[in-house]
Amino acid sequence: MNPIAKMMVVGGIILIVLGLLWQVGGRFLHLGKLPGDISIEKENFRFYFPLASSIIVSIILSFIFYVLRFFR
Repeated sequence: MNPIAKMMVVGGIILIVLGLLWQVGGRFLHLGKLPGDISIEKENFRFYFPLASSIIVSIILSFIFYVLRFFR
């Protein structure tokens, strides 16, 4: 199996696991509703930017890819 195909399979498995965690763990992990998330609601305007949630997801993904680097 060439390295690109292997990386795509691993990436797909990671996305499936994250999707399952997001669905099941959504009751316990309040990603998207953290204190650092920016939410502005006005009469005809709604703006939402999940800043803190994005940082947490980035840290988790960085750790996962760091660990996976050793399994090559």
